[in-house]
Parts: sequence; C-alpha cells; structure tokens
Amino acid sequence: MYAVIRTGSKQYRVSPGDAITIEKIDVAEGKKCHFEDVVLFHDGENVVADPRELSKVRVDARVVSQGRSEKLTVFKYKPKKGYRKKKGHRQSLTRVEIEDIIVVRKTAPRKKAAAAGKAGGASGEAKE
Repeated sequence: MYAVIRTGSKQYRVSPGDAITIEKIDVAEGKKCHFEDVVLFHDGENVVADPRELSKVRVDARVVSQGRSEKLTVFKYKPKKGYRKKKGHRQSLTRVEIEDIIVVRKTAPRKKAAAAGKAGGASGEAKE
C-alpha cells in the first residue's frame, strides 16, 4: 500500500514505515501530523486517482526532527561590469516518519425524517 502526497509544492510517494524529509511544517518534535492532500492511492489491487475518492484518504505521520539543510552558495556575476553578489541559503526541513495510510469511510446521512414522513404521513400514524 502506498500513497502520493503533496506538501511544500512537492509530491512524495510514501508507505507506512517510510521516513522522508520535507519542507518545514510547524509541528513540534514527537507530535503527530496528518497529510490530507493525497494525489494518488494504491491499496495493493486498485489505483485511486479520483479527487472525490481521495478526499477520504489521509496519511498519518510523526515528526522525528526539525533541522536545516547544508548551506548552498549563490553567486551572481556579470563579466566586465564589476557586479558580484555572494549569498548563502539554508532551507528549513522537517523529518517525518509515516505511520499509517487511513481510508475514512464516510457513510451517507440517513434520511429518517423524509422516510418517516412518507410512510407515516399518508396513513396517519405517529412519527417516531
């Protein structure tokens, strides 16, 4: 079983037990988080890509650590113009461990009042 989730403008293929590094999310270490934006779901037999069906799928994860990537050097240079800019960048990252992929079964609300009104209203019986 696996799912493709979207977080931080990127997509990740995850399975239960995987540990992935994503862009920073504001959750404390050791706390649980949920990814609701599922792009694709595979349960072993069927592949689901329908957005209405994917709204029922949720990926649960636990934050392992918060950190930063290695420093990148950004250097801008234009020859013969005396233009040089040197800048560094470190991206904030979060390491999460995927715990489970849950398919939420939403049942349609029962229409008791409408059904009782049709059956009970015509014969004059009391409604429950």
